[in-house]
Amino acid sequence: MRPDFPFRPASFPFFYGWVIVGAATLGIVMSVPGQTMGVSLFTDHLIGATGLSRLEISNAYLLGTLASGLLLPFGGTLVDRFGVRRGVLVASLGLALTVCLLALADRIAAATSDAVPGLPPTVAAFGALALGFTGIRFTGQGMLTLVSRTMMARWFERRRGLVSAVSGPFVNFSFAAAPLLLSLWIARAGWRGAWFEMALVVGVGMGFVGWLLFRESPEECGLRMDGAPAPPPPAAGDTVVSEGGRDYTRAEALRTGAFWLVTLGIGNQAMVGTGITFHIVDLGAELGLSEAGAVSIFLPIAFVSTPIGMLAGLAADRVPVRWLIMAMMSGQAVMFAAMAGFDDPWTRVLAIAGWGFSSGFYGPLTVAALPNFFGRTHLGAIQGAMMSGLVIASALGPSALAALRDVFGSYGPGLYAMVALPAAVFVAAPFVRDPRRRPAASGSG
Repeated sequence: MRPDFPFRPASFPFFYGWVIVGAATLGIVMSVPGQTMGVSLFTDHLIGATGLSRLEISNAYLLGTLASGLLLPFGGTLVDRFGVRRGVLVASLGLALTVCLLALADRIAAATSDAVPGLPPTVAAFGALALGFTGIRFTGQGMLTLVSRTMMARWFERRRGLVSAVSGPFVNFSFAAAPLLLSLWIARAGWRGAWFEMALVVGVGMGFVGWLLFRESPEECGLRMDGAPAPPPPAAGDTVVSEGGRDYTRAEALRTGAFWLVTLGIGNQAMVGTGITFHIVDLGAELGLSEAGAVSIFLPIAFVSTPIGMLAGLAADRVPVRWLIMAMMSGQAVMFAAMAGFDDPWTRVLAIAGWGFSSGFYGPLTVAALPNFFGRTHLGAIQGAMMSGLVIASALGPSALAALRDVFGSYGPGLYAMVALPAAVFVAAPFVRDPRRRPAASGSG
């Protein structure tokens, strides 16, 4: 795909990177059907349609998400090879297709069970859901998010924190409002109809926006990162190297403590946040709340996370990443513990404050931390490895909370135990240093 078709980004009267920020932000928002908050409102409908238990649904989600996580490093490598513009098209169309398949999962399972003698309907349903969850997690939470974040990071270097501060509020509000909007969507169109309509919006809408606006890098458009004056055209075969130092390969990045600090810190949020979100209706019912009362917590969380995200984004350009991680872990500890009793008004305030505070750091860290540490040349592969870790972590959350609920009879003990996760990362963070401030290890990846 030619970067100057159907228009030349260099001809814009302002830096095209800001169009990139808008398009990438929309791409992240459009990943909602593949995010846990996009699945959680359909969980009870899937239980009713398939006859599976809540734990069985959680385990199908676990298998699908684990499979997605294992595929993502390969997906990140493909983004480096084929580019973000092709990547967003494939991810958008793939997400639309798998959403349609999930809408028909119970019927596909019934047809499969009829066609295969001796195959129990519940086994067929479990397999259909696991396959469907693999698809939406890989294309939505995985590839569509990966492509969008990678593209933003390739267009900015000194202003990556500012970019996340601009993009973050839109993502936070969209994700926070998603459960309520999806609940209304399902009430209007039914759960199948809502999924079919979502597929049309993502497949056609986001696919077209991605083809029209996504571009690989400023250099291929005759521009420079951050909107600096255009340099002379690069010679054939030149490799783009970030201005902050040599670029790490994926293998080199994986050998640093910095990579794992970021991945584990954000992974805590992905795991426990996903588990809570997936079971939010059931958790609320356990505490005596209606579905509307349970999902209503997400909107005030966005009002907290938005200003925190803007401040964290601005700080990401100036403050060591380990300090941001430590602040995020403090919020996580409050969030995990307080969600065990969020029916109480004061505990609900703590839960909202902790969740909103920790969520505010999520976007800035996923956009800025890895390119700041490791450069842009192999960013897709490195982001793919991190996304793999996040997706695998998110896979564990719903099943872990469901299993702990079965053991203890309520969600509370499991949520209290998970406070140990951010505590461990908080203790480790001060000992991790920026890898670009010391000689990089040799190797390839």
